[in-house]
Amino acid sequence: MTAVPTVALSERLTAPASLAKARSLIAPALAEAVRRLDPELAAAVRHHLEGGGKFVRGGLVLLSAGAAGAEEARGLVGAVAIELVHNFSLVHDDIIDGDIERRHRSTVWAQFGVGNAIITGDAFVTLAIQLLLEEPTVERVQAAARLTEATQAMIAGQAQDMASERRRFLSVEECLRMETGKTGALLSCAASLGAVLAGARPATVEALAVYGRHLGVAFQAIDDVLGIWGDAATTGKPVGNDLRLHKKTLPIALACSSPTGRDRISTLFSRELSDGDVEAAARMLEEWGAREATMTLAERHLHIALDALSGAEISARAAAELAAVAHYVTARDR
Repeated sequence: MTAVPTVALSERLTAPASLAKARSLIAPALAEAVRRLDPELAAAVRHHLEGGGKFVRGGLVLLSAGAAGAEEARGLVGAVAIELVHNFSLVHDDIIDGDIERRHRSTVWAQFGVGNAIITGDAFVTLAIQLLLEEPTVERVQAAARLTEATQAMIAGQAQDMASERRRFLSVEECLRMETGKTGALLSCAASLGAVLAGARPATVEALAVYGRHLGVAFQAIDDVLGIWGDAATTGKPVGNDLRLHKKTLPIALACSSPTGRDRISTLFSRELSDGDVEAAARMLEEWGAREATMTLAERHLHIALDALSGAEISARAAAELAAVAHYVTARDR
């Protein structure tokens, strides 16, 4: 069993060196890949990608290749592919949610129109699969299959999220299932994709996938907290939109665990919310303990993720690097 370091979830951490290294490898490869896209898309693609990003998913791909005993560069094509899929989801999510700002700049649809944003996202996700299948080795075909499966799970989670806006409430179990699809599926894929490309043993691939899946749930739980109680100046996107759109995020599902909370939330979501309503709802949810309960749930899934590393049959160094990424992405304010 590999010992995995732990840290309090609420402790603010700096980005691990592994992510900075990953960014230095992935960013130029991603820039080279998108040059293949039609020149008509260049302005929208450049605008979106210049917003930056942490390259967490791509970094996990490289780390999982290293954890499997290969050179991290073995996973580079997978890292670029998963970053393309992630950016596809961001561009389309901004349209769905009506967000006009991401990473402190206008979203693609707000800057270039909905039509251009849709085909930009389409171009990203299609290019991802093209890259993996250009050299159809057994490992690359398996990686492409895993990535498409994760993408379908992510789309299903998004569909469930949209459908939840029309429901009175979701149970915590339903909400977790939705968020495992929306976020957990792609992070699970990221954490195992490099190992697949490196030809790792199935048991190692599965342990890394479990780590990524539960990290994804913890990450989304924190994102749900930031969506209600975050600071727009820090997060780079509007705060309170989840409440305005009547989204059934984890704090809402946890508040609806009691009949009183369910009735109050149903009444609140029966109308359009003003800025004052949103602020009042955030205070109410915090008073009911929804914020604390969501953080506790995030902590629980973080620990499950770290436990998966303990049984992954990887080096202590690889486990420590993956643990550092897990702590970083769950101890965040943006």
